[in-house]
Amino acid sequence: MAEHLTIIKVGGKVVEEPDTLARLLDDFSRIEGHKLLVHGGGRSATKMAARLGIETRMVDGRRITDDDMIDVVTMVYGGLVNKTIVAALQARGINALGVTGADMNLLLSDKRVPNPIDYGWVGDVRCVDGNRFAQLISSGIVPVVAPLTHDGLGHILNTNADTMAGETAMACARHFDVSLVFCFEKEGVLLDENNPDSVVPRLDPDLYARLKADGIVAGGMIPKLDNSFATLRGGVKEVVITKSDNLVDLTLGTHVML
Repeated sequence: MAEHLTIIKVGGKVVEEPDTLARLLDDFSRIEGHKLLVHGGGRSATKMAARLGIETRMVDGRRITDDDMIDVVTMVYGGLVNKTIVAALQARGINALGVTGADMNLLLSDKRVPNPIDYGWVGDVRCVDGNRFAQLISSGIVPVVAPLTHDGLGHILNTNADTMAGETAMACARHFDVSLVFCFEKEGVLLDENNPDSVVPRLDPDLYARLKADGIVAGGMIPKLDNSFATLRGGVKEVVITKSDNLVDLTLGTHVML
């Protein structure tokens, strides 16, 4: 029987505010067995760009990563945010290793085609080296993955953290029984976004289609759920969408299933 691996993806203000980050890492440290963390950091990148006098441009919630902005996100995601998390985990006795997709050639991407919108240095994941991840994890290392990949031609690419978590989970599923957990500010998928008690405990494709048709699931939740179903079809055993506060009790939140 394969060993279990828990992959946590966290972003938003959870990783960018000291109090919420400290609680998250306390809870992450308590997860038993093999684990891996994928993080975002978009708000920090926006703040740093403003301090440097670099304009942040967004289209449908997606960052335009031009020549100046790729420098910012590389510094912030791969440096400031990643190493802050790594140092904090080391202080909690977790042997963490901060990586981007370029390190050890872990995640290779293709630069997104500039049609109909030129997003600049943005990557779509081509392949993940699950063998390398498995080697690190099996040796007792906890990878902390920043949302950056590379194209094999020397260019760093800004890459969606949810996608990176999903692709990494599928690659690791050949070596482990993988649980993938998307943590954010809400309790899970909600029937009423203003009512935290309206969590959908189990979500299958039929219910998902109905909730989309009714407009209950919309916006940024759609790609997150599309990604969740794709990872299950790709061999991941379990996908949970939950609030970061619930990390120690994964019976809570929304369990996505086929």
